[in-house]
Amino acid sequence: MSRIHPTAVIEDGAILGANVSVGPFAYIGANVRIGDNTTVASHVVIEGHTSIGKNNRIFPHAAIGTIPQDLKYNGEHTELIIGDNNTIREFTLFNPGTKGGGSVTRIGNTNLFMGYVHLGHDVIIGDHCILANGATLAGHVELGNHVVIGGLTPVHQFVHIGDYAMIGGASALAQDIPPFCLAEGNRASLRGLNLTGLRRHMERDDINALKIAYRELFEKGNPLQEVAQSLFESNPSDKVKQLCGFIMTSTRGIPFTRKENVTESL
Repeated sequence: MSRIHPTAVIEDGAILGANVSVGPFAYIGANVRIGDNTTVASHVVIEGHTSIGKNNRIFPHAAIGTIPQDLKYNGEHTELIIGDNNTIREFTLFNPGTKGGGSVTRIGNTNLFMGYVHLGHDVIIGDHCILANGATLAGHVELGNHVVIGGLTPVHQFVHIGDYAMIGGASALAQDIPPFCLAEGNRASLRGLNLTGLRRHMERDDINALKIAYRELFEKGNPLQEVAQSLFESNPSDKVKQLCGFIMTSTRGIPFTRKENVTESL
């Protein structure tokens, strides 16, 4: 049985699963679907064609599914899809997709979005990501799984961030960050592998293979695309292939500094 505070507004047509809790002065629109055991705290606004899975916790003053901050948006049908077991903290802002970006903003499972996090239109988020307070993702940004973004970090539109990557706090990211890597600074550039995160999730052999590949790619001064292609074809490690495949398909470039202190953009 759902628990709805008498001051909450639930529009006709909204679908709430079992044991959903809705706090005081919350608003849930007519096209919203909320899965079992999800908690919606006081003063939360959930609008649009928004689907929220099971066991999510949404804290006060979050704005979920309000129209995109895109001047081209003209009222067309777009969606926001949120998976299961996510924590969405205070004053977060999640926008749905736009027609020009596939019409869907999609969030996976078991993510933590701290206070004031912004997810722009057509953003794609994997599973087990952590976005610290004030992290701001522009439209069309894509995150893999187990990504960590530090507080007060803006991410430029169309940037891709690979699995297990970490972006330091108060950085400004304008280019793609490959999986398994650590980046920081304004503008952010690679600082090495995200070794702390890798040690929590990977075997030593995989980490050692990535260390060797990282040195070949970013520390020896050879053309990045050529090295990535060679390693992708010759290295037996699936993790190395994943790293190199990301680099080979990057559209915004990889920000790194050669020993000559020259930053290369692909």
